[in-house]
Amino acid sequence: MNYTINVRGRLLSLAHPLVMGILNVTPDSSYCGSRKQTEREIADRANEIIAQGGTIIDVGAFSTRPGAQEVSEEEEARRLKWALGIVRREQPDAPVSVDTYRPLVARQCIEDWGADIINDVSEGGLTGIVNTPIHETGSMFEVVGQLRVPYILMSVKPDITSMMQAFSREVQQLRDLGARDIILDPGYGFGKTLEQNYAVLRDADKLLALDLPVLTGVSRKSMIFKLVGGDPTTSLNGTTAIHAIALMKGSSILRVHDVKEAVECVKIYDEMLSVE
Repeated sequence: MNYTINVRGRLLSLAHPLVMGILNVTPDSSYCGSRKQTEREIADRANEIIAQGGTIIDVGAFSTRPGAQEVSEEEEARRLKWALGIVRREQPDAPVSVDTYRPLVARQCIEDWGADIINDVSEGGLTGIVNTPIHETGSMFEVVGQLRVPYILMSVKPDITSMMQAFSREVQQLRDLGARDIILDPGYGFGKTLEQNYAVLRDADKLLALDLPVLTGVSRKSMIFKLVGGDPTTSLNGTTAIHAIALMKGSSILRVHDVKEAVECVKIYDEMLSVE
């Protein structure tokens, strides 16, 4: 997709798929290999993402996996302020997204702590941590409209038809509030059964009709190991297989734990398209 997003005045092209590396400052993320708890670990991970060919660093401080523990707004903000400071010190020029569904936390991250992009798993406030009602102050759509930063809108809908209908309404709401750069995320693993996840993957190219870039976030998720066996630690091969499918379906961004492998997947995909 020949699309660009404005990241604090710099245009980031999505003409070729990009890789977003996950940096979790949580003690209980679903994949234990992604948990970074010390200043050195956070710095090393930020540098590793860029060194391995990633473009965007996605920082999260609140696991939304099934069974995860609730984290207070104050604690999430404390973790993000600390981690974003380290990431910005190590990689001052890298686009940084913040993975939060709390409007007030998102605003602080953008205005005060150096984040560039809001990555929201709540579909604008419909849900938060899996199977737990969301009760947050403020409106994420209003925050995005006021700040006019790139926004990743994730769906919790179970099928592609209801997803596209909801996306159409929500994108218009965001536009009316002043939002500019919107990225769609089908929300694999959120509000979907195993079968529904794969049905959405099969039909993911239909999202391109909305003329917006699509982000795919499947890295080491249960839709892989519940199908083929194992657990998050054994799910890299399945992740790469889905990444290849997602690229063929038109995904512009892969959100991943394993940056090197995802970058290689993108390189192979790009080469396939470029050869005569």
